[in-house]
Amino acid sequence: MFRRKVENLGDVLRKYLRVEGLETPLMQRRLIDSWEKVVGQGVASYTTEKFLKNQTLFVKISSPALRQELSMMRPQLVKNLNEAAGGFIISDVRFY
Repeated sequence: MFRRKVENLGDVLRKYLRVEGLETPLMQRRLIDSWEKVVGQGVASYTTEKFLKNQTLFVKISSPALRQELSMMRPQLVKNLNEAAGGFIISDVRFY
């Protein structure tokens, strides 16, 4: 009689991504892509660039007033973006 180890496909994919070192880049991409969903279409229309460096998300905002307003919302944005990405990816957001 054969004994098979049956695993969920999602678990197998997660293990593969972790072993190959692709889990973190995938979660980082997911975080950057979730920017529009988290901040909304209005704020996203003023966003021109986004990139990650050393657990910090850098976002270029074309409106100085909006940049200042978002700076005051930094802790909430970090929390919401990490939740949208599905893990702890960033510890800070910087606007320029």
